[in-house]
Order: sequence, then C-alpha cells, then structure tokens
Amino acid sequence: MTLTVAQISDAHLGPGTKVFHANMAAIAPLLRDMPPAALVASGDLSLDGAGDGADLPFAAASLRDLAGAAPLLAIPGNHDVGSDPRSMPTQPVNPARLARWQASLGPDRFLLDLDGAQGEAWRLIGLNTEIMGTGMAEEATQAAWLAEVALSGLGARRIAAFLHKPAFVTAPDDPFDYWSVPPEGRGALAPLLDHPALRLVASGHLHLHHRMRRGQVDFVWAPPASFVCEPEIQPGLPGQRVGGFLRHVLHADHVATELVTPPGLRAPFLEEVRAETYPRRG
Repeated sequence: MTLTVAQISDAHLGPGTKVFHANMAAIAPLLRDMPPAALVASGDLSLDGAGDGADLPFAAASLRDLAGAAPLLAIPGNHDVGSDPRSMPTQPVNPARLARWQASLGPDRFLLDLDGAQGEAWRLIGLNTEIMGTGMAEEATQAAWLAEVALSGLGARRIAAFLHKPAFVTAPDDPFDYWSVPPEGRGALAPLLDHPALRLVASGHLHLHHRMRRGQVDFVWAPPASFVCEPEIQPGLPGQRVGGFLRHVLHADHVATELVTPPGLRAPFLEEVRAETYPRRG
C-alpha cells in the first residue's frame, strides 16, 4: 500500500459564504476512495479567521470531516491569523489571533512520523510562516523547536516540510514581497532547507500550482481549493491557475507529487467572487 499525504491549501471557508463549500464536496469522494495517511491543510483554511470569530471553527470542522480517519495537520495562513504588518497592516499577526487559531485547531506547527509498508520512513514538519520575520516571541520559540525537536532523532527518515507561504519565489535571496517568507525570517528556515534529509517543501498562498527542484528537494506550490488570482495581481509569477489539491506519494528517497483536480471543483477568478469573499472597502 502506497504511503500518501493529501495537501489542501487556501480553502477560504466560512459560514457566511457558500461559494467554496461545493469544492470540499468535490474533493471528499477522492479522499474516501484513496485515504491518505494524513491530510495537510497548508494555510488559509478560513475566509477571514483573522477578523471573524466564526470562520476558524467552521473551517476546522469542515476539514476534520474531510480528513475522516486520517489525522488533520494544519498550519495557519495570513487569512487565518494575520501576517507581517508590511503585508497586512490592518490584520497584523498577534498573540490574540494566534490564540484563536489554537482554540480551534491546536498548535500552529506540527510534526508527524510516518512509516510505509515498503520500509519508507518520513517525518512531516509543518511551520507557521506568518510569524516569520516579525520578531515576535513565538517566532524564536518556533525556530528553537525546529532546530532542537523537529530536526532531531531523524535516523534514516526523510523530511517533507509544509508551509503556507513559500520560503522564496525564485531563490533564497529574493527581496521582501507579499508572496513569500520575508528575508528576515529565512535564516530560521536554513537548518531545514539545508538539511540533507529534506526532499519536499510544499506550500500554498500563491493560488498557483508550480514545481521547481533544487538539488534533491522538490519545491511545490499547491493549487487553491477556492479561487485563482488575476494575472495582473501576480506579475511575473510562474505557475498554473488551476484549482484542486495535491497528492504526495512518499517513496524511500523521493516524493512523487500529483495534481488532482476533482470533477465539479471550480476555481473562479477572485473578481468573480469578490462580493461574497473580500469586498472592496470605500
């Protein structure tokens, strides 16, 4: 039996909008037919968990139902807990927003070891990218946990890492932008990105599906389970504007990643659904 992990990103769920609920229903039978060893929700589970107290509990319940018997491994996105104030000045990440996440979904990072029937041995690591580069106490705590806990005792295990924002868009020395981890936060990621056991870094946030390889590591952007962005919002960014989820098959020393677009799943452009999702103010 193959060892697989399903990754859903940017579902943008909330009780006040119905526009993306049908996408969860389209994904559900595929997960039932091929149950994963774990379901990773790589951020922006909620439409506006950073501002609306009802959205995170709703998203958490929806994704737990979707996971079924598999463990749900969730990390927050900017719409869940806020982010760097340079990116989201009206919703900066702060302890109160992190506490709301924890009340609905538990810790904002994860570690899970998986073992396959053919001797596959993997460690899944999930990190909160929204605190990276902020100087918050939680950022230093997570960096210490990564170095001292998540990357210790690996033995022969390989690593698959999950982030909301990608570590970078094109290269580790990319300047600050809305789309990736701030340069000030990438230093804490170095022990992970430079680790010889790392084979996969899978992220979300960009609402684009894209793959690139650096050495033995595949960097994969998950497609959204909600909407895609207009090209003019993302000038110069590579990738496919397609909805769906990812299925990662964990082999002994590499990961085979499959883009899955279920029948009936629809990923409209943001402007088509803006009135029900993120209406413009003023």
